[in-house]
Amino acid sequence: MRPLHVERLTGLIRALRGEKGCPWDKSQTPQSMAGYLLEETYELLDAVNAGDPSSVCEELGDVLFHLLFIIDCYESQGQFDLDRVIQGITEKMTRRHPHVFGETSLETADAVKDQWQRIKAQEKKEARDSVLGNVPRRLPALLRALRVSERAAGAAFDWDDISGVMDKAEEEWVEFKAEMKAEAAGSGTPDRVALEFGDILFTLVNVARFARLNPEEALHAATTKFEKRFRTMERQITESGKEIRSVAQSEKDALWEKAKK
Repeated sequence: MRPLHVERLTGLIRALRGEKGCPWDKSQTPQSMAGYLLEETYELLDAVNAGDPSSVCEELGDVLFHLLFIIDCYESQGQFDLDRVIQGITEKMTRRHPHVFGETSLETADAVKDQWQRIKAQEKKEARDSVLGNVPRRLPALLRALRVSERAAGAAFDWDDISGVMDKAEEEWVEFKAEMKAEAAGSGTPDRVALEFGDILFTLVNVARFARLNPEEALHAATTKFEKRFRTMERQITESGKEIRSVAQSEKDALWEKAKK
């Protein structure tokens, strides 16, 4: 039997989608709600990174609502229901943790990760054609690059250590600068420049992987840091009665250094 609060929420969703429900909710599809779910997931990520439990609680509620909404869409079509979703994920997690629920024994997180990928590859039909077959194409670019790199590394296609991939990053930077010069001279193209720049980013993702960093989260943190410093500089300029575009670059540089401190 489902918890009372879950029943109340699913009942609310059915009322919203029912004959006398909300016109907007009744017009939604799994595809449209999946887009909203993605937005809510990013809001949840912001709340988690901000370390605000009350916001995390609220955003988790939004994510849960959208998940249950999508499930109800499929249930109304006779496809599956919440119980089947829970049963499926319970069986999958049990199957992918034989070192907890079975006979095997693993001591490190890396060993668990390798085992997970092997089990997942056996489960996914598309993995018969490629070890990269189960990487979602709609993932954010940096995160997708990380997952593709992890799959390739799991197939023993990788650098020996981080120094090798860092050397590769420097090599890609040289190639990018050469392509920039070629375009300026009229012998290159914007597409080739973009491709070389993409090679830099992809290689840096592998640097992050060797350093045990998530590049998506690292870039998010760096962007947030830049935003905070820029807003501090911007506020100081506004308080001085000036407009940021009219301030000399040397003054903005000085204010930027002050904001960093």
